[in-house]
Amino acid sequence: MSAAEVALEIRDLHKSYGSLEVLKGISLTACDGDVISILGSSGSGKSTFLRCLNLLESPSKGSISFVGENLELKMGKQGGLEAASQKQLERMRASIGFVFQNFNLWPHMTIIENIMEAPVHVLKQDKQTVRNNAERYLEKVGLSAKKDSYPNQLSGGQQQRVAIARALAMEPQILLFDEPTSALDPELVNEVLSVMRDLAAEGRTMLIVTHEMRFARDVSSQVVFLHEGRIEEMGVPEKVFTNPDSDRCRAFLSSHL
Repeated sequence: MSAAEVALEIRDLHKSYGSLEVLKGISLTACDGDVISILGSSGSGKSTFLRCLNLLESPSKGSISFVGENLELKMGKQGGLEAASQKQLERMRASIGFVFQNFNLWPHMTIIENIMEAPVHVLKQDKQTVRNNAERYLEKVGLSAKKDSYPNQLSGGQQQRVAIARALAMEPQILLFDEPTSALDPELVNEVLSVMRDLAAEGRTMLIVTHEMRFARDVSSQVVFLHEGRIEEMGVPEKVFTNPDSDRCRAFLSSHL
């Protein structure tokens, strides 16, 4: 079997807000099919790291490459790095699905319209093809019956599953999840994690910022523990969860398991 292709490579990523350095040199490689869970206390830089990967936040320093192609960056007027080519950034963003904490669905559109919007307008795909795909992904997340509903008619867990279907509709090579269950009532968390487990089982490449420890242990090929903007611990779940080298990681896990 040939070695998995590198899907995402981050080298020496830094992010500062004025004098506050939030990311202090993070390097990480994700290969095709990797599921990498990113753990850490509030304020450790997890969400900032994820948002830097597709320039929702401007990194201060570092390099990012997708499937062997470097994202061309230049220093912006505000002091952070920005895309040297907007065209390249848009193309790369189209291959990265992002699922946010707070769903970010358009309230004035039906569920099916929410899912169809980007493939029609960004990828310029045929509307009927997009509708067929949207219905397929709604079925995948168990919400076919809700396609003509509006977001405010759905529970939080259902809205987050729609957000996942919307990300999948772009046929991304990489899926980024930023604490996808943190805004949900506890009884709704499992329905979202169940969909994510299925995606992991399909071999999708995923980076997941999460507080769901059992889920991270079960589905991850690699676990990363961030502390104060640095990778404090990284390895396979068995090692990180049962015998971490870092005292901070051990303390964090003992308080969250």
